[in-house]
Amino acid sequence: MPRLDDHLWSCPCAKGVKHRSHLRAGAGGLETKVGEMTTSSVSGPSLLVAHGAGGTDPAPGPQSSGLGGHSWHHHLLQRSLVLFSVGVVLALVLNLLQVQRNVTLFPEEVIATIFSSAWWVPPCCGTAAAVVGLLYPCIDSHLGEPHKFKREWASVMRCVAVFVGINHASAKLDFANNVQLSLTLAALSLGLWWTFDRSRSGLGLGITIAFLATLITQLLVYNGVYQYTSPDFLYIRSWLPCIFFSGGVTVGNIGRQLAMTSTQSLRPIWLFQPCCALVRPQL
Repeated sequence: MPRLDDHLWSCPCAKGVKHRSHLRAGAGGLETKVGEMTTSSVSGPSLLVAHGAGGTDPAPGPQSSGLGGHSWHHHLLQRSLVLFSVGVVLALVLNLLQVQRNVTLFPEEVIATIFSSAWWVPPCCGTAAAVVGLLYPCIDSHLGEPHKFKREWASVMRCVAVFVGINHASAKLDFANNVQLSLTLAALSLGLWWTFDRSRSGLGLGITIAFLATLITQLLVYNGVYQYTSPDFLYIRSWLPCIFFSGGVTVGNIGRQLAMTSTQSLRPIWLFQPCCALVRPQL
């Protein structure tokens, strides 16, 4: 004779309760796995940064891995070539204006046919532009003050145009004396820095570049390499440091923009592998 408790345990409602409990357990396990995957995806980049900063794991960093280091050196070479080309072009164009206005005088035996410039002027200016353009972002990174003011190519092109205009004004404008011209160009140069830079590192580097370039120019003119007409600041024109200052700020902005572009293009290379590992399904 069947007992009452046998009927109770074989009741369909009891089976439904067991089935729902199994479903809840399965859903709980799935939720736990999803939570673990989410936690690993959030902590993965943090661990990557921590390992890169500690220096114990050489794999994540772009400079330590083979592919990342090769790409970093490749972008550094590209930036150097671009800055060198910019310096050569600016030297040819701006020096042509100075020579045509008889502001700068070169010996006839060193004058080249291209743009009536001495043969050593373009490579020297190109090398100086490459050094200055690479130095600006390095100083920003060392000081921990990344330059974020007007970081777009349109602003950089306007800065180049203003610099060419300042150099054009130094040869075209006629003042009663060179002191008035120097003060005007100094105000324009500071206005260029305030409009397109506004960083302490940019101001300090601009002043340092102007001082060193002026000193080198004084030595070159003193040794008879070339000369200036109507010198009023020892052997050169008094407004020349203003040109060097505005040129340093302009080339520095180009170097910063190139560094930011190369950093954005390098970022997916060393983040691609960890990101793929995070989204890979766990079996």
